[in-house]
Amino acid sequence: MKRLSGVMLAMLAGLATRDMPEPAHEFPLHGTWTLVAADKILPGGALARDYGEQPRGRLIVDTQGRYSLQILKSERLRFAADSKADGSTDEFKSAVMGSSTHYGTVTIDEKAGRLVFSIEGSSFPNWEGTVQRRQYKLEGRELSYQVPPRADGSIPISVWRRLD
Repeated sequence: MKRLSGVMLAMLAGLATRDMPEPAHEFPLHGTWTLVAADKILPGGALARDYGEQPRGRLIVDTQGRYSLQILKSERLRFAADSKADGSTDEFKSAVMGSSTHYGTVTIDEKAGRLVFSIEGSSFPNWEGTVQRRQYKLEGRELSYQVPPRADGSIPISVWRRLD
């Protein structure tokens, strides 16, 4: 009888673990990232600063791949008035050209070695509703990727370091 009880217990335990969900694999980009560099490769191959000498930025990615990204040029002009609505042409240009923000979802196409950004909202309206594929490298706590080439032929590069 004891042997039968032991066999029965083992069978029940096996059935119980069979129905347990597999542990979820954490999305590799999940976490909070800080901007290390926002540069660009010029058409001739030289590397240049794209958002000034000390760009600032944050990239936050949740476990489902939803993200929010901000890049800011430190040298943006401050507005003389204490109201965004009362900025000068130069102040508006500096604010727009000195920032890049967007949010949506990001996935990884491992076969192609690309990040796939599905952009829902952006400070550049032309990106809204678009899908962008970006060549990337994830090495330890550092993520880098290339943004699609601009009309002038330069290729922006973003480098991020994981904070958590």
